Formats: sequence, structure tokens, C-alpha cells
Amino acid sequence: MAVRCVHYVGFRDDRYWNAYRIFGGPRVIHRRWDFYATRDVGPGDVVVFAHGDETQPLADRNATDVDERWL
Repeated sequence: MAVRCVHYVGFRDDRYWNAYRIFGGPRVIHRRWDFYATRDVGPGDVVVFAHGDETQPLADRNATDVDERWL
């Protein structure tokens, strides 16, 4: 059985805490919607965007992600 993972994308302000209250803590925080973020999202995962949705264009450059295992 696969474990469902919560991903947050692009949060930089207090909206993070609003999303946290609704969806729970993220497993991974993606600073941008980039190639790495699309590769990390698996079937059944929940992706919460600060702006837009999964149809937005990918960022020109990849950004380092934050994984809760590193905290």
C-alpha cells in the first residue's frame, strides 16, 4: 500500500499556515513548480499550490525542495 504524501508548492507567506490547518503538514515543500516537483508527486498524493494549479508552466530553473525528513 502506498503512503499518501502532501506537497506544498510556492508558499512564501502566512498562507502556509492556513493551508497547514486545512490539509495538515506537508511532507515536501517545493519552492517552485519545476521538473523536480512534478517528478516527486506520485499517484494519490495531494498537491497544494500557493498560486495556480498543476497546469501552470514549469519554472525555468529547478529549486531545492525541503523534505520533512531533513528537519
